[in-house]
Amino acid sequence: MNTMIQIKEVTKKYGDFTAVDGLSLTIQKGSFFGLLGPNGAGKTTLIKMLVGLLKPCKGNILIENQKMSRDNTFIKSKIGIVPQHINLDKELSVKENLIFSAKLYKLRGKEQEKKVEELLTFSDLKSIENKLTKKLSGGMQRKLMITKALVNDPDILFLDEPTVGIDVNNRRKIWDMLKGMKDMGKTIILTTHYIEEAEYLCDQIGLMDQGKIFYCDTSENLKNNLGQFTVEYFNTEKTTKYKYFTSIEEAKNYAHSLNDHYILRNTNLEDVFYNFTNRKVR
Repeated sequence: MNTMIQIKEVTKKYGDFTAVDGLSLTIQKGSFFGLLGPNGAGKTTLIKMLVGLLKPCKGNILIENQKMSRDNTFIKSKIGIVPQHINLDKELSVKENLIFSAKLYKLRGKEQEKKVEELLTFSDLKSIENKLTKKLSGGMQRKLMITKALVNDPDILFLDEPTVGIDVNNRRKIWDMLKGMKDMGKTIILTTHYIEEAEYLCDQIGLMDQGKIFYCDTSENLKNNLGQFTVEYFNTEKTTKYKYFTSIEEAKNYAHSLNDHYILRNTNLEDVFYNFTNRKVR
């Protein structure tokens, strides 16, 4: 698998505040990479540097071995961006939003028409193509934002909290859409603080806090390294505690020794994050 993105000792400061702190990371072509962390971890700042909206104070970002900068139009032509905040023209219809975006990328005539129709079909928005965007549900607006980011057929897609505030059913539909893009060979970088989203979608997960990625691996490896089994108990100090074990026998023996109420369960990704940061992802 070829390298798509290289982040080399990147730091971004705002005055005395360090948003991203000496971060290095390699992302492979065709992978689905998740950045998981609480609000303020530095995820959005990192994404803004990756797409050329911010300049690092130190370090370099290479995309396909080219240095990313605000003026590198070649790299930017390969990128699709789905921001955290709604960026649709709500007075236009679904289809008109896609047509407007296609015009920005200088798609004209039959080429434009073909691309818009393909995207409407792919995103399952064809049946509401003439509906005003302001009348769409939050989930449908998010789907349209993702669809709009595909107009230029990008090699890399950056998604910043793409399902924030969306109900479970619509979130699952968006997940299917994102998995479809992964199958198309696109490199996807997702920032989220939804544990289950990262666990379900991503090949690799970077756990980020205080401007650093302190652990990067597959979801299964992250959990196995901590311990496959968790004993969760509420102690006499009225505090929930967690103990992790590599075998079910060890976990049972420990649980049976407790005088407190306990739950014995499989370790999940939230346990991993909580264990390293002591801050639960909400």
